[in-house]
Amino acid sequence: MTEITSLQRVRHPEKANRPDNPIQRKPAWIRVKAPVSKTYNETRELMRGLNLTTVCEEASCPNIGECWSKKHATMMIMGEICTRACAFCNVSTGKPNALDPFEPTNVATAVKTLGLNHIVITSVDRDDLADGGAQHFADVIKAIREAAPTTTIEILTPDFLKKSGALEIVVAAKPDVFNHNLETVPKLYTTVRPGARYYHSLRLLDRVKELDPTIFTKSGLMVGLGEEKDEIMQVMDDMRVADIDFITIGQYLQPTVKHHAIDRFVTPDEFSVLEKQAYAKGFLMVSASPLTRSSHHAGEDFAKLKAARDKIEGVK
Repeated sequence: MTEITSLQRVRHPEKANRPDNPIQRKPAWIRVKAPVSKTYNETRELMRGLNLTTVCEEASCPNIGECWSKKHATMMIMGEICTRACAFCNVSTGKPNALDPFEPTNVATAVKTLGLNHIVITSVDRDDLADGGAQHFADVIKAIREAAPTTTIEILTPDFLKKSGALEIVVAAKPDVFNHNLETVPKLYTTVRPGARYYHSLRLLDRVKELDPTIFTKSGLMVGLGEEKDEIMQVMDDMRVADIDFITIGQYLQPTVKHHAIDRFVTPDEFSVLEKQAYAKGFLMVSASPLTRSSHHAGEDFAKLKAARDKIEGVK
């Protein structure tokens, strides 16, 4: 058995006693270059200086070099410790610290300094908070609106499970895009996303549209976890019933030997087929490729998403 380092024990204590799942060698189409650009380092130093956390680092995103070199970063609010223990995720699990009251201002400062046209704000799960962190999301959105009024805001939220009224607080803050990832097919929830409930997450996104039809909704899937093709099609259909506008589909990459094993690497050609099928089901925007992630190319995709809706509304 592979030796577990002290860093791994601290970061993922709940995974320490799990059997090892050897990490497979990545195929050529999914390898990325190490980040080395000057702009990458400048972006990193800005995040450090403002005491901000990014999901780019915490979740070991393969696109960090590309995004940070363009001064794009996905802010992860409410700390770096999650109360959930999803089998696919590399974010630390444990007891979170208290919320930072200066975080909304610091996030807004970073957005303004970077000159972003579009920003993605995500968070760890905060089951320890009465509202799951909903008001903190709203405070961050408000701070960004004040500091950078022309910046469009996309949020990627937890599921606010058993947090009555939380969703309404976030929707009232009027983000431009409300994203919540279903992550995988229903049969895999107990092993891949044990703290979540598939139909609750689906209903969350459906409820956003009921509360404010002008907000774009978005959700994502990972593939390569052991799902079948017909199960992916069913999730797409479920999303469309919930009137979700935008779907992202990307390859699951195993962070460590203690995380869920990769079932297989899905080929670029298979992703192309999934993209065509998703558009055929009525999504306004689809991003499907091995390296697709929820916030990858989010600004460019938002422009396309808005144009697609404007085109449809212009036809009516």
